[in-house]
Amino acid sequence: QVQLVESGGGLVQAGGSLRLSCAASGRTFTTYAKGWFRQAPGKEREFVAAISWGGITSYEDSVKGRFTISRDNAKNTVDLQMNMLKPEDTAVYFCAANTELRTVRTGSGSYWGQGTQVTVSS
Repeated sequence: QVQLVESGGGLVQAGGSLRLSCAASGRTFTTYAKGWFRQAPGKEREFVAAISWGGITSYEDSVKGRFTISRDNAKNTVDLQMNMLKPEDTAVYFCAANTELRTVRTGSGSYWGQGTQVTVSS
């Protein structure tokens, strides 16, 4: 059974940091591109960051310079280090996996985790 499991969400004050982690199991995701999306209440799910198997990264403009995506292919995990958090970063964060960086960015046809809540207080 395919599984992506996120962890690391929580409540933090504005300006603080959180690190999210996503562990893949159930099939070989090692060569898959991985990504993070988020969905705030009343809004559509949106792309946050993605990383290819070889380490090429892509970020949504509002998180550039604040968030860093990384992966450990041996452990089949992908992390999202979030610094200088803002109240507008509050959302449920989802991990995604797809065959290529281009496709994981769109979210279409991806495998998804169940999400982890991130709340940033002002």
